[in-house]
Amino acid sequence: MNKLSSQEVRSKYLDFFKSKGHSVEPSASLIPVDDPTLLWINSGVATLKKYFDGTVVPENPRMTNAQKSIRTNDIENVGKTARHHTMFEMLGNFSVGDYFKTEAIHWAWELLTDDKWFGLDKDRLYVTVHPDDSEAYRIWNEEVGLPAASIVKLEDNFWDIGAGPCGPNSEIFFDRGQEYNDVAEDDPENYPGGENERYLEIWNLVFSEFNHTDNHEFLPLPHKNIDTGMGLERMVSIFQDAPTNFETDLFLPIIHATEAMSATHKYGESPAVNTSFKVIADHIRAVSFAIGDGALPSNEGRGYVLRRLIRRAVMHGKKLGIDQAFLYKLVPVVGEIMGSYYPEITEKADFIEKIIKTEEERFHETINDGLQIITDLISELKASKQGTLAGQDIFKLYDTYGFPVELTEEMAEDEGLKVDHIGFEKEMEAQRNRARSARVKESSMNVQSALLTDIKVQSEFVGYTEQEIDAKLEVIIQTDTIVSTTDNGEAQLIFNLTPFYAEMGGQVADKGRVLNSDGIEVASVVDVKKAPNGQSLHLVNVIGQLNEGDTYRLVIDRHLRNKIIKNHTATHLLHRALKEVLGEHANQAGSLVAPNYLRFDFTHFEQVTAEELAEMERKVNEKIWAGMPVITTETDIDSAKAMGAMALFGEKYGKNVRVVNVDNYSIELCGGVHVGNTSDIGIFKITSESGIGAGVRRIEAVTSQEAFEALRVEEIRLKEVAKLVKAPQLKEVVTKVEQLHENYKELQKENEQLSAKLANAEAGDIFKNIEKIGNISYIAQQASVKDMNQLRQLADQWKQKELSDVLVLGIVSGEKVNLLVAMTKSMNDNGLKAGDLIKAIAPKVGGGGGGRPDMAQAGGKNPAGMSEALAEVRVWLETKI
Repeated sequence: MNKLSSQEVRSKYLDFFKSKGHSVEPSASLIPVDDPTLLWINSGVATLKKYFDGTVVPENPRMTNAQKSIRTNDIENVGKTARHHTMFEMLGNFSVGDYFKTEAIHWAWELLTDDKWFGLDKDRLYVTVHPDDSEAYRIWNEEVGLPAASIVKLEDNFWDIGAGPCGPNSEIFFDRGQEYNDVAEDDPENYPGGENERYLEIWNLVFSEFNHTDNHEFLPLPHKNIDTGMGLERMVSIFQDAPTNFETDLFLPIIHATEAMSATHKYGESPAVNTSFKVIADHIRAVSFAIGDGALPSNEGRGYVLRRLIRRAVMHGKKLGIDQAFLYKLVPVVGEIMGSYYPEITEKADFIEKIIKTEEERFHETINDGLQIITDLISELKASKQGTLAGQDIFKLYDTYGFPVELTEEMAEDEGLKVDHIGFEKEMEAQRNRARSARVKESSMNVQSALLTDIKVQSEFVGYTEQEIDAKLEVIIQTDTIVSTTDNGEAQLIFNLTPFYAEMGGQVADKGRVLNSDGIEVASVVDVKKAPNGQSLHLVNVIGQLNEGDTYRLVIDRHLRNKIIKNHTATHLLHRALKEVLGEHANQAGSLVAPNYLRFDFTHFEQVTAEELAEMERKVNEKIWAGMPVITTETDIDSAKAMGAMALFGEKYGKNVRVVNVDNYSIELCGGVHVGNTSDIGIFKITSESGIGAGVRRIEAVTSQEAFEALRVEEIRLKEVAKLVKAPQLKEVVTKVEQLHENYKELQKENEQLSAKLANAEAGDIFKNIEKIGNISYIAQQASVKDMNQLRQLADQWKQKELSDVLVLGIVSGEKVNLLVAMTKSMNDNGLKAGDLIKAIAPKVGGGGGGRPDMAQAGGKNPAGMSEALAEVRVWLETKI
């Protein structure tokens, strides 16, 4: 068996299937495009759904890819097992209605065993098949020649995710040898497919041939498909004879770089230390790729996953004696390992490092607080003779401070405490349910539409140059059936030519009319989309006679089209200006080009300032007023890239592409329709900027007439302000408002001074009432001040004058109650904490609260309980003497 590098394993796999007529699909972004069912791309087939569900017919039904993927359902197991990863590479070959079991099995065997390719020992390969899949068994046994003893029938060998395509599968296992056997010879799990380390699953061939209906029927699919998956990391571990995936060239350089930053630990010294190195190596790969694809740390969705991974890695770094930001230094190592196939990590290294370093430093600022919370919890449990750390508290540490569960367990167990695993899992499940409900619920993969998929007629878009044209009606579809004629209702039409733009790349579809030979309107076009084979599919309301084969005049709404193209070209200008102002990391994450406005989503890690927005707006308008030509050319993809053309988010480009060049300022690949000169746009105005998700911002803007209207509305509002502040001219508004603001600040200052005098007067009365219990002096009074701010001012005076050991103050405002507790350091040294006392008295006023040992506060909704709450102070102190 050859010893191959990870690069060689990947390239050999892709080259093999390329030799079998497969198109090599590039690895798509980890962030799903137009698929709300996925948080991350989690497999090779996830990016090809549109081909398997019939939404789009691929140019080549045979495809292969190496797809970066993320799965987060087993994060806690990463580092503890041999093969769990957050990010991994899935190698796959796919057939959409082309070849099936025979070719898939024969090619798998050829790739694995032929010395030209992987050259694995045939005697060390085993396969599993579904008991009812006699065809797969026969091919493996009779055609490939695999002995019956090497074929295992398993009921689990059926790939089914609910409604949608499904079918039997055949898994291929490699026998790593007796030295890897972790179970006894007579153990029922000692077989290929069992729970053991000896037989390693390396490839899964899925034979997708049925549709699982909502009624739980399994009906044959119109087209049978092949979907396979081979884990690169596993295959590399075989070729490099590595005990686990982590001892391969995909991870060891990261581990060695981490060793160099740890002054106290080396990889291999103990299982616990090994786990920390593995977690760091795994997580920095996932985080680097995710940020490179546009995800950013946050408290929700993908951003939450990133934050969790970074914090988990930081905590394991602390275990290795690394107490400063270090993860970001590993990004270049990841880039060097993966650069041959994924150059984006190196290209975006500066930005990725900046994001990770910032997140690390923020976490280090809060990490000590979290450690203090754990320490306090353990102390309180031991003091009250409780032996278990509650699941709710574990989850709070995990969710709020990012502490890995195992670290909390370790600290608790070191102190002789147990951990409430069940309670923690309940909290985790509740969080998972919240995450699921937050995502749009759609079917994971649609069933193929045989009707649209089988329509092969040609339909050419001529709308780049024509706005109306005579065209032959090729297909009429009503109620999912092809008909030859219709005179009413909704219908879908395909013409041999069309000037109507089909919705694509963010640009909305054209609307317009269909006229007969007499110039009479027979249908109104309300929408246009791409059919699976690329034809323009016109959704129309039929109001006259339509006959298949007849010729009709297609007329787009020119006024609507003119508005759309102005906004589309303005979107390109905004994209370039945005990168110039914010940086090259600000990549498009979606767009909408409509007649009345444009919407542009982009990746960015903080709010865009008013100054930055103004600068973008200025840049775009300068290009508009410069009257720059907009030249569109058709060329091949390589030439387009050589020109510096920027690809738009989520678009799939063929060999020939359209390049939209705005006088070399903005050069993008785009199939949309544009103005001929930027001066046609007129004017550009940003109307809003906001955050719409984890690390994703949105700008909305208008052009031309809508921009003028937006500016006119602002002028009207400004005139209203001028009237209110009594400014004779608009240019004097700012001065008038500044004067009013200064007057307001003066009045506010006077108000605060008066409030302070009142508080001092109030303090004189309150601080006279000092009570004692044993050696403890305390003040427990209701104050007449107006808010918590003045209550804290009283506490500051009490502290400065050292009037008593304990201070408890309360105020009532309408139906609300506020309580404040303060304690001296000597009280804290004796074990008394303000937070404990506030928890004891707050229920009396129908509330709760907490805080630091020296000061705590609470709120409530029961003013009638104030006197009882103040009286409870003495009762609580008596128990502490």
